[in-house]
Amino acid sequence: MSETIKKKTKQTICADVRWMIRRDMPETLAIEAASFEFPWLEDDFIRCLRQRNCIGMTAEHDEHVVGFMIYELNKNRIQLLNFAVLPEMRRQGIGTQIIRKLIGKISRQNRTRILLELRETNLAAQLFFRKNGFWAISVLRDYYEETPEDAYLMQYRCVTPQETRFVPTNRISKLMG
Repeated sequence: MSETIKKKTKQTICADVRWMIRRDMPETLAIEAASFEFPWLEDDFIRCLRQRNCIGMTAEHDEHVVGFMIYELNKNRIQLLNFAVLPEMRRQGIGTQIIRKLIGKISRQNRTRILLELRETNLAAQLFFRKNGFWAISVLRDYYEETPEDAYLMQYRCVTPQETRFVPTNRISKLMG
């Protein structure tokens, strides 16, 4: 007797990705607390967003904040500082919509890449960013203050038409036919 196991697939939800405003803070803090073992506090958000080069954006659906990102604009790159989607809204395209908005801010002339750090244990985030075109470019040893955990430095680069990106292949699979 064979059983067919059906994988649950969630529908893609269309979210409005917009600038973060003060009234978004309670829902943003709730998403932060639900997403991270060591969440940012409201003071951390405010201190960061008061800096001239830091920007906060939210994803809104049905008049509720369902995701957010905080990033920093530098001369030739964008540094993604914080990013999260409400746990029950994950795998519905919201994170991808937020990241696509960020990718739209880079160009071949100005800021050519996006950088972020991810905990080595955060496999879900690693896979998410990899699916969205980011590559791990180095390991940052003992990166976090709270734990001796390493981080992966990931990068998304704006590729010119002349450039070709190295795509790794599985040589064993090729040999096996």
